[in-house]
This record gives sequence, C-alpha cells and structure tokens, in this order.
Amino acid sequence: MEVINLLQLDLASLRLLVLAAKTENLTQAANSAHMTVSAASKRLAELERVTHCTLFTRVPRGLQLTPAGRGLAEHARTLLDVAQQMAHDANDYAKGVRGHVRLFANTSAVIQFLPADLASFLAANPHVRIELEEALSDRTIHAVENGEAEIGIFADNVPAPGLHTQPYRRDRLVVLVPQTHLLAQRSSVTLADTLDFDYVALNQGSSLLRRINDAAASTGKRLKVRIQVSSFDGICRMIEAGLGIGILPLGSVHSELLASKLRAIPLEGEWASRTLYVGVADATRLSPEAANLYRYLSNLEVALA
Repeated sequence: MEVINLLQLDLASLRLLVLAAKTENLTQAANSAHMTVSAASKRLAELERVTHCTLFTRVPRGLQLTPAGRGLAEHARTLLDVAQQMAHDANDYAKGVRGHVRLFANTSAVIQFLPADLASFLAANPHVRIELEEALSDRTIHAVENGEAEIGIFADNVPAPGLHTQPYRRDRLVVLVPQTHLLAQRSSVTLADTLDFDYVALNQGSSLLRRINDAAASTGKRLKVRIQVSSFDGICRMIEAGLGIGILPLGSVHSELLASKLRAIPLEGEWASRTLYVGVADATRLSPEAANLYRYLSNLEVALA
C-alpha cells in the first residue's frame, strides 16, 4: 500500500474533520469552519483520498463516523492542540518571552501561597511564562516524573522517592465549624474531640483527606463523612449551611467567612502541621527559567524563617 504523505494533511481540513466528528452534520461543520457545504464536502473527500480511509458514512440525518474516522479525528484534535500551543508560544517569543515553565501544584499551594509567590517572581522575571495546573498531590508527582511538568508542589504525606525535593511552605490545619456549633467556643481541639460530628471533606484521592483519615485511625475511630466535594470553597459553603464540620488549612479560608459565619479552631497535635514540598525530577537538567523558579520556590520558607 502507498505510504500516506502527512504533508498533504493541512490544518484547515483537520479542523473540519474534528468539527464534522463533533456535530455529525456536514452543514453545521461547514458553517463552523466558515466554508460552503460544497467546499467542506470536497475537503473531507480529499482527506479520505489522502488517508485511504472512509471516514464517514452518509445517513439520512447527517454523517456517521466510521472506526477510522473516530481514530483519525482524535489524532487531528491532538495535532490541532499542538499547533495552537505552537502559535501561542510563537506569539510569546515575539513579545519577548524567553522561556516557559510548566508547574503542577496541589490545591493548598494554589490557594494559599502561589498567587503572591508567583506574582513576586514574575515581577522580577517578566520574560518568563508559567503554565500552572492545579492537581492532586499524587497527580502532581506523576506529572513531574513523566515529564508533563518541570516542577511540582505537593503535600508531605505523599511519597515522591523519584524526585529531588525541598521544603516550599508550611501551613496549619484548623477545624472549621459554624459559629453556633458546640465546638465554636473552644480555644483548641484534638481530632478525637471532633470525630462524633459529621464531616464535610474533599473527594477521595486528596492528600488532605488521606492525612485526616490516617490521624483518625490512630485514635481508633473513623471519620464520619457526610458530604464530599472537590474544593476548599465547596467545603466552606457546606459547613456554612450547617451540613457538617471540616478540616482545612487556615490560609485557605476567606477572612470574611471567619468574621461573620464560621469559626476556625486550632487543632492540637504535630500531625496538624504540614509541609508542602517543591520537587523536580533532575535539577541539573532544568531549563534556565525552570531552574530559576525552582531555586526561588525552594528558598521561600528559609527566607521567612
């Protein structure tokens, strides 16, 4: 069989393929691609000729993807994403950006520390572009290990044996309760004091939930989780509605909530003091921009001590 010449696959035709796969309607795909229906039909026919594959079958209500069409449409999406990223990068370089850094970080770091820390770094390094993605600590570590990210920030109770790590920031966990709650007037509490109450917690997989569950197990009790949500803000809203209590880093709770509706009670015990770590796969192989950011993040806790 003749080998397919990929140079014959232009981006406009690949975009049309993706649109047609999404809508399963030639007219809608043509309109979205700003083409006439006849021009779109010719492009799809040319794609089928170049790839030696039937991509669609015509049905009374439109188009139906063949297995080849589904597979090639997925490849086309990937190619278009890469081309779009290339366009963004070229635009950045044209504006004077010298390098990009890919950073993954857990929710605690994103909410409590990174906004101010990255603003300070970028003020001193305006020609660097940081691509930040919020992810669970496990996912963050995996992203650094497999090269998706150059730098990761994650919790201290998630193993990262394959990474070179440094302390980034420290935070303190508190019990968050409505101001009318039985515990609200306590100056501090142990975890055992809270375990008879219903909890609002993060979804499974979060390092914070793992930490709380491990601490509860050490008391011989289990956490009574009533509701699980995906964000710190969601926990606060559920607690505000009286649906339970929760444990969060103090820095993640909006001050206006603490002033009017909620109470943050310090938790006793060393387990409630956490360290967030910043890690890289190989510090010697970082780009200059990533190495600079890694040094900056690694020295913040020392500078504040």
